[in-house]
Amino acid sequence: MKFIEVNGIKLSRLMIGTGDIRKWNSTEMLDQFAAAGGTAIDTAHQYREAEKIVGQWLRETGNRDKMVIMTKGAHHDDGSPGARVTPEAIRKDLSESLERLGTDRIDLYALHRDDPSVPVGPVVEELNRQLEDGRVRAIGASNWTYLRIKEANEYAASHGLRGFMFNSVNLSLAKANEPRWEGCVSADEATGDWHKANQLPLLSWSAQAGGFFSGLFSSEDRSNAEMVRVYYSEDNWERYRRAVKLAEEKQVTPNQIALSFVLNRPFPTGAIIGPRSESELNDSLQAMSIELTRKQLEWLNLEREELAE
Repeated sequence: MKFIEVNGIKLSRLMIGTGDIRKWNSTEMLDQFAAAGGTAIDTAHQYREAEKIVGQWLRETGNRDKMVIMTKGAHHDDGSPGARVTPEAIRKDLSESLERLGTDRIDLYALHRDDPSVPVGPVVEELNRQLEDGRVRAIGASNWTYLRIKEANEYAASHGLRGFMFNSVNLSLAKANEPRWEGCVSADEATGDWHKANQLPLLSWSAQAGGFFSGLFSSEDRSNAEMVRVYYSEDNWERYRRAVKLAEEKQVTPNQIALSFVLNRPFPTGAIIGPRSESELNDSLQAMSIELTRKQLEWLNLEREELAE
C-alpha cells in the first residue's frame, strides 16, 4: 500500500467508498481492504445508513485508531429544505455523523456539495471552529470548483484561519460529458494546473469512471443510460483504445491503466474505489505499482498523437 498525507494525517492512496455498502450485505470488503493495508474509508452523512454500518464495523473490529475516516456533510438534498451550505447545517450534520460513526472526531471532513450563492466566510469560520474543538482534524471540499476553493483559502489566509486542506472531485482518464449527479464537479485541465501549482491533495471519486475501462461496455451497447450520458464520447472511446494498447504492452488490464493515470498525477492524489469482490480489490492494489511516464500520460489523455515521440 502507498500513502499520502493531508494536514499531517497519513492515509492510504486507495480509499474504499461506502456509498453502496448496503448492497454488499456484509462488511467483508472492509475486512479485506484493511487486511491489504488500506487505511482510508470514505463515507457521508448523505449516504443514510452507511455511517452506521461503518461505525459498527469500527467498534466490532477495534479498528478506529487504525483507520482514517473521511465523511461529508451539508449536501443540498440531505436534511431540511433550503440552503444547506451553512454553519447550522454543518454543525447538525457533523454531530449526527459523529454519533453514527461512534467516534469523537472525523479525520477528513468535507462539504459534500457547494452553493455558489453562499459567501465563503461563514463556512470557513465554522469549519475552523470545528478544527479548534478537535471534532475534525482536516477540512476540505467535495464537488467545489477550484475557483471556489481558492476563494475560500484566500479568505482564510486574510483572516488568520485554516483553509481547505484537500479537494475531492471526479478525476479519471475518461472525461465526463456532464455531471454524473446534480452538483458534481469533475477536474478539468485548469483544475489540474491549479492542483499542480498548489500541491493540494485531490481525492478522486469515480476514479475508474464507473468501470468504463473494465471491458464491460462498448460503443454499440447503449443499454446503460447513465454511462452513455456521462462517459460515451468518441474521445473517451479513443482513450479506452489507448488504455487497452498500453495495458497489453505492460501486461496489465485497461482498468489498472486508468487507475494508475489518476495515481500518477503531478500532485498528491488518492482514489476512492468501490470493489465488489476480492479480485476487484486486488486489481486496484496492483495498479498502484504501475509507473507511467509523462509521455504515456499525455498520450492516454489525447494530448499527443504518438506514444514514442
